[in-house]
Amino acid sequence: MHAITIEQPGGPEALVWAEVPDPVAGEGEVLVEVAASAVNRADVLQRQGFYDPPPGAPRHPGLECSGRIVALGPGVSGWSVGDEVCALLVGGGYAERVAVPVGQLLPVPAGVDLVAAAALPEVVCTVWSNVFMVAGLRPGETLLVHGGSSGIGTMAIQLGKAVGARVAVTAGGKEKLARCAELGADVLVDYREQDFVEELRAATGGAGADVILDIMGAKYLARNLDALAVNGRLAIIGLQGGVKAEVNLGALLAKRAAITATSLRTRPLEEKAAIVAAVREHVWPLIASGRVRPVVHATYPMREAAEAHRVLESSAHVGKILLTT
Repeated sequence: MHAITIEQPGGPEALVWAEVPDPVAGEGEVLVEVAASAVNRADVLQRQGFYDPPPGAPRHPGLECSGRIVALGPGVSGWSVGDEVCALLVGGGYAERVAVPVGQLLPVPAGVDLVAAAALPEVVCTVWSNVFMVAGLRPGETLLVHGGSSGIGTMAIQLGKAVGARVAVTAGGKEKLARCAELGADVLVDYREQDFVEELRAATGGAGADVILDIMGAKYLARNLDALAVNGRLAIIGLQGGVKAEVNLGALLAKRAAITATSLRTRPLEEKAAIVAAVREHVWPLIASGRVRPVVHATYPMREAAEAHRVLESSAHVGKILLTT
């Protein structure tokens, strides 16, 4: 088969479409013929040499895919050859075929085409596990989403609104904020011109956000604590603003607040399976009803992955960027 390979870390040109050995479905796995994959920030870091795949994982980038099952490994039940699926991956999505643990498989939701389904697994699992399973967002609470126009952000807005929360977002520029508003965001903050702490306080009568979903890490840590409500929960899922910062424990204690930080890729199989099962139970009906939908910025042939990475790194996109085989 063919896959995107990275012989030497570097810029987008390091992504090369080349012939590689075919994967084989092992115990408890299925082999999926990939229709599409999606581009994530983690793929960029891997290409640059900063985020190696875990031991035993495929060396090709790609943390999610959609496609059709073409083979079942030993011990697999409940799935059949020909089933249309999407999947959360530890790697290997930028390829014509990939082996997937059955616990990380999802059926393509009703009303979503096979290619667009590739935009769902990583963002839905990330948002649901952090905002709902860990941070426990409840109806009537306020959710602040940094990077509201990103793939993660566009999904977080929709899921927050679907459960009855008030959603605030940060994004760069009027056009991106307008797209966030179309998805249901209530409070719009242009981080280039406005202070999100002040804007959030004004919008909430000084209370702040009950849950913050953060992709920036160190750069936003102190301001996120300022923006949290009493009993607030800060969920850190990205480090685009650095990895080291001081925490004012006094402020944390005064607000009885909590900080969590998680990654999805390196979690044990059983944890990923639990997240995927929760997503299928709680989110798939919302997608089937049309209340939540994948947001796709653009689709490129997989052999043009370099161009897709350039678009992602330019931050000119809204939603997900897909790659098709």
